[in-house]
Amino acid sequence: MNVLLRGLTERTAATSPDADDHRLRGRTYTIPFEGVWQASLRVIRGKLRGWTVVLDDDRSGRIDALHRTPFRSRETEVTITIGLDENGQTRMDATTSARTERGDWGRGRRLIGRFTRALDRELNAGPGQILDSASVARARESA
Repeated sequence: MNVLLRGLTERTAATSPDADDHRLRGRTYTIPFEGVWQASLRVIRGKLRGWTVVLDDDRSGRIDALHRTPFRSRETEVTITIGLDENGQTRMDATTSARTERGDWGRGRRLIGRFTRALDRELNAGPGQILDSASVARARESA
């Protein structure tokens, strides 16, 4: 879909291991759940401007947040889910939903990308600690 049309119509964004947009690939970490969970809360509460934690439940692995633009004219709901994948690695995914009837002009995609980059920095995650979908597929084939 052309970028302009997508910006006019798209109100949601979500991660997927095989997403075409690199910002929407989520993360699989070799870092324990608790470390990723606590780092995610620190990022949302203090590293990203305009973000507010609405709910955090480590039992379900869900963080609900709200992003407001500086003038509070636009709000986006963000849900971060953190859990263990089928290989016992910590998986982080995110979804966004704009609180508007019009398109979000790619805001949801940008918010997910910013969160993911900030989380990687907060975790000080190196290449060996972030598994991409290609690495996971290769590991399954060799097992």
